[in-house]
Amino acid sequence: MSVAVPTRARSSAALVLAGVLWGTGGLAGSLLASRAGLHPLSVAAYRLLIGGVIATGYLWLTGGLRGFPRTPQVRRRLLAVGGLFALFQTSYFASVSLSSVSVATMTTIGSAPVLLAVATAVKTRRLPGAWTAVSVAGSLVGLALLQWTPGQEVDVAGVLFALLAAAGFAALTLVTATRVEGLDPLPTTAFGCLIGGAALTPAALWFGMAVPLQADVLALVVYFGVVPTALAYAAYFRGLESAHPVLAALSALLEPLTAALLSMAVLGDRLGAVGWCGAVVLIAALAVAYSKP
Repeated sequence: MSVAVPTRARSSAALVLAGVLWGTGGLAGSLLASRAGLHPLSVAAYRLLIGGVIATGYLWLTGGLRGFPRTPQVRRRLLAVGGLFALFQTSYFASVSLSSVSVATMTTIGSAPVLLAVATAVKTRRLPGAWTAVSVAGSLVGLALLQWTPGQEVDVAGVLFALLAAAGFAALTLVTATRVEGLDPLPTTAFGCLIGGAALTPAALWFGMAVPLQADVLALVVYFGVVPTALAYAAYFRGLESAHPVLAALSALLEPLTAALLSMAVLGDRLGAVGWCGAVVLIAALAVAYSKP
């Protein structure tokens, strides 16, 4: 009996889980920024640092660090992941500050699958398959409808930073798609987050990292570091082990969809007819991506 289908199913499930968990991070990050009065860059630093510390602590308690490889290949991979984490987070939040959350999200997450499809085509010297092209195009249309705001002004610098963030996420996907011997997804997430968080800390300290010692704020900090960061990226890297990079990047499109539904359920936001059309198109495009080889 072939194990190809179960392996693909597990990989797809891990990627779907990552996208949904990322979607909860938008609401958690927004609540943390408002209740603690933090700059977005400080929120990003906390996200990576807390996620890295908790993931590393879990590895230490469970013996996951015993026999951890210290080869040059492992060190290079962890430095690359940490640097790309920092680049992605910094560029994304720069785009948010210059434009808006919707423009930054739509441009970043929408551009990443396109960049990966182009990079894969250049690397393999083959054009993307028909189903891949349909999935990417449908996802872009669905995302645009989901995030569409009439009369919204677009800042060029904000879009450029969003494209830089997309390039960082695409590079992270390509880098981690190739496995390094002895380096599993959770240690990659743990040490990558620590390195990326450390890189962001000097700027975050400049903007201020003090948080009120209140139960709800501290719970948000822990949740933000654990669920949409440590668990989500570990699931993403696990799914990447047997999934095409373009499919993996498409799973990130579940983030704005989840965030929109959570905003409706928790904050009472409304999704108009155009937004619902976008959600349907987006789900259909992702279904094609996950069902077709």
